[in-house]
Amino acid sequence: MRFDDHFLDELKQRLRPSDVIGKSVKLRRQGREYAGLSPFTKEKSPSFFVNDDKGFYHCFSSGKHGDIISFLQETERLTFAEAVERLAAEAGMALPEPDARAAQEDKKRASLGDWMELAAAWFEAELRRPVGQAARDYLARRALPEDQWSRFRLGFAPGGRTALKDYLVAKGAKPGELVEAGLLIAPEDGGQPYDRFRDRIIFPITDTRGRVVSFGGRAMDPAARAKYLNGPETTLFHKGRLLYGLFEARKILHAAQAAAPTEQTPLLVVEGYMDVIACQRAGLPAVAPMGTALTEEQMEVLWRLHPEPTLSFDGDKAGQRAASRAIDRALPQLKPGRSFKFSMVVGGKDPDDVLREQGAQALKTQLSQTTPFVEALFARERDLEPLDTPERKAGFKQRLRAAAQSIADKDLASAYRDDLYARLDALFPKPGGGGDGGGYGGGGGERRPFTPRGPWKGRDRGPPDPGIRGVAREEIGRRVNPFHAAVALAALNNPGWARPYDEAIERAGFGDPRLAPFAAELFEALADGVGDDTPFRDILTRKGLGGHLAEIERVAATLGAPFLDPKFDPHQARTLWSSCYEALVEIADNERALAALRREPVTAGTLQATRDLRVRIEFLERRISGLEFWRAAS
Repeated sequence: MRFDDHFLDELKQRLRPSDVIGKSVKLRRQGREYAGLSPFTKEKSPSFFVNDDKGFYHCFSSGKHGDIISFLQETERLTFAEAVERLAAEAGMALPEPDARAAQEDKKRASLGDWMELAAAWFEAELRRPVGQAARDYLARRALPEDQWSRFRLGFAPGGRTALKDYLVAKGAKPGELVEAGLLIAPEDGGQPYDRFRDRIIFPITDTRGRVVSFGGRAMDPAARAKYLNGPETTLFHKGRLLYGLFEARKILHAAQAAAPTEQTPLLVVEGYMDVIACQRAGLPAVAPMGTALTEEQMEVLWRLHPEPTLSFDGDKAGQRAASRAIDRALPQLKPGRSFKFSMVVGGKDPDDVLREQGAQALKTQLSQTTPFVEALFARERDLEPLDTPERKAGFKQRLRAAAQSIADKDLASAYRDDLYARLDALFPKPGGGGDGGGYGGGGGERRPFTPRGPWKGRDRGPPDPGIRGVAREEIGRRVNPFHAAVALAALNNPGWARPYDEAIERAGFGDPRLAPFAAELFEALADGVGDDTPFRDILTRKGLGGHLAEIERVAATLGAPFLDPKFDPHQARTLWSSCYEALVEIADNERALAALRREPVTAGTLQATRDLRVRIEFLERRISGLEFWRAAS
């Protein structure tokens, strides 16, 4: 439904803000305005004002400001359309008729939605039939009782290639519709469509109104190529906008705030389906992105529900990378009253583990231990490299300055810079102390002690991961080693080769910081499911890397790498490239380990380990410089 300005203006004229807002906030008249306690913060003195003449509310304690539509969005967790429809009913206004094209699209979506609902019911029934016994056993091992299956509408997709297709077609569905809904896969060679989900436990994905728009499936076969599989982008499902568990989380959040309006109930962002289910079973509103990094659109959805959601990713490397990417994406979007906190379940476990092993209260306790956004940002940059030289300390300060400058809100950017510099001063106090703000950071103000907590506590402060941090694009191609250039070029030409090394691509790049932009783009593309048939080079060109790519090709051509030769056996080329890339990654990992050993007390053991690492690094570098890989291939 689309609403034009005339309709919205008339809606606002028919309803007085004090009448709408007064249903949930106790207001008393003060002159030409109404005053009350803020519905957004805890306070004893009124700082929330409503002005009927101007048609807005303003909350001085939280900084929130808006009209009756935004008020319902903020307080009742409604979408814009939901808020308008609610107010239109209250005002006695008929909703505008959609235009013909919009009506046709709505009808089409409704039809696809009907098939999704029918598929969900079929999956649920299959879980309880004999064919779902293995899936039921798995859920039992995960301590998810049967009385919870219906709550989350869990199901099972049997192993047949057309079981769901046959059922829905018999009900009147057309295969083309089911392909469009993401339930079937249409082969590229023109063959008959077949079921997308086979031999998987099914998790329905719903929109903000609780309507099924897609599915996620966990493979029962441990050897399956993809452990978790999500439905594709469709007219119903946009994975970068929706969050798994959002509909249920909104209900939990609203109920908690209604029961205790003066308390701020946390909103959690976790990693997987089972983690969301675990948190919601414990009474904690939780959601999860679906196979991708948290997007800016998802952040906007979260901030409409909560001013400071808590990001709780796993404590492994993948979880730390997810947290780091969230920091980078959130920084430009931060505003007063819009931020994130971080929390991590201890012991290398995830929320589902804690709920099964220790119970709901233990899970709530652990997730209540949070780290502010600014602290997580400072810890991440601090732990990027050893801060043992003036150059590295200066680089650390530059990174902090750049992070603060990336915040679009100028007042908040200034506050972040002052806070980060104060933490820097506390980390490197000048001899003799003093409270004049004259420490290393130069941020001014009183020095404050800094205690590391959160995802980066105790993290190894090895050297920076090569290829991950930003590099000026004009430097790409300058002095790049031809071996590194050839390995990078082959991966860019054949993204499928790099797929098994996605973590290494993000961690080590291509072993040369000047190739970092290519590594970053490739990693993001792999996370989004890029294949060898995707015009990935065109994507790089559109992002302004075409000229630099040509330079990398020129440098790589001087090497004569067999895996770049189109006449070379494809299978052997991929095997050779894998050996070359693994060597680059091993060098990078060994260098990080070597840096870590230098910080350890000197013992016979550390000396021997240092010598072993140096020998291995030198051996690999000789193989690269001597092109031993080429000789092995020939």
